Amino acid sequence: MSKPLSTQSVHAGEEKRKPYGALTTPVAQSSTFTFRDTVEILEYMQDKANGKKPLRDEYGRFSNPTERAAEGKIAALEGGECALLFASGMSAITTTLLTLLESGDHLIMPREGFYITRDFARALLSRWGIETTLVPINQPEALLSAIRPETRLFFADIPTNPYLRMLDLAQLVKIARQHNITTIIDSTFATPVNLRPLEYGIDLVIQSATKYLGGHNDLLAGAVIGSTQALADIEKVRGIMGGVSNPHDAYLLLRGIKTLELRVQRQNETGLRVAAFLETHPAVSRVYYPGLSSHPDYSITKAQLSGYGGVVSFEIDGDFEKTARFIDLLRLPYIGLTLGGVESIIHQPAAHYSLEPVERKAAGIMDNLVRYSLGIENADDILEDLDQALAKIS
Repeated sequence: MSKPLSTQSVHAGEEKRKPYGALTTPVAQSSTFTFRDTVEILEYMQDKANGKKPLRDEYGRFSNPTERAAEGKIAALEGGECALLFASGMSAITTTLLTLLESGDHLIMPREGFYITRDFARALLSRWGIETTLVPINQPEALLSAIRPETRLFFADIPTNPYLRMLDLAQLVKIARQHNITTIIDSTFATPVNLRPLEYGIDLVIQSATKYLGGHNDLLAGAVIGSTQALADIEKVRGIMGGVSNPHDAYLLLRGIKTLELRVQRQNETGLRVAAFLETHPAVSRVYYPGLSSHPDYSITKAQLSGYGGVVSFEIDGDFEKTARFIDLLRLPYIGLTLGGVESIIHQPAAHYSLEPVERKAAGIMDNLVRYSLGIENADDILEDLDQALAKIS
């Protein structure tokens, strides 16, 4: 039986007795790792040739002791056999898709999701003869009708960005297995605290470790988690393409994960309070939060998530200018694009979207949409700040 998540967050992946007697795993700041003699090199190469994962390192583009510790911790949290660390979440996604797909293959993704992942699939994968079909989320008939003989992968991020839609994972896995389709879920918004997709039979999980896992807005990293066999080819391609993380970011990630459960629990609690407050405020026209009964996927969310997360999206009752004024009136959150850290961060997606208003609306980005990533500040302070800003635009 695996240990509780709080214990794994602190201890998993790290040796009890570390080099130099250090309490924390040291930063192995080295690009190259040397061998004692030729015999040790030959033993190392033989292990690699036999498919055995070496317990030491050769060159930083392939592995590093600090990074291996972070990988072990992330794998334990997700309930996977293995994890691979990357330079960013997008590096994890792109490397995985490029490894598992080839010319003539077909990929299915929900329309609702992270637009950069969607753009990579449609604008770049198409250059290599890989087609992508976008389907409505949670419509099994649409998914079934999109499946072709050449369909190889289904990829989705849940909860989605920015409307926090959810997928019925058990239903997805059932359909995918019937058609021999590999399933990949980007579970960044959920974190392993709230959801572990591998337990539902999902093949691979991706985390943008920059967000909740790191938790302090001071590193870039991504991870892919699954079985050792499923990750073997991805690991080879990572070594070729060079999208590896670095030992210092791995060290910061190890540090950040130790408080993951504490932080996410706090953000879950604050998120539900903030969503409930906003849903009843006359200056807010709509709230998107999986923990509200008004959310379109509430029944799925309630069955799958152990917590509803620290991101609340909502629409101001007004236009672009009124929404921007509301954000500028807030005193507590920073204005920025990221999420998942200890500081609250807010942004108006339409202000960062390059499309014209009509095109933004067609892409699902409304002018009055706000995405609030809640930090670990006192919930009463966050609510008081929202109240004063909303009062001034009402």
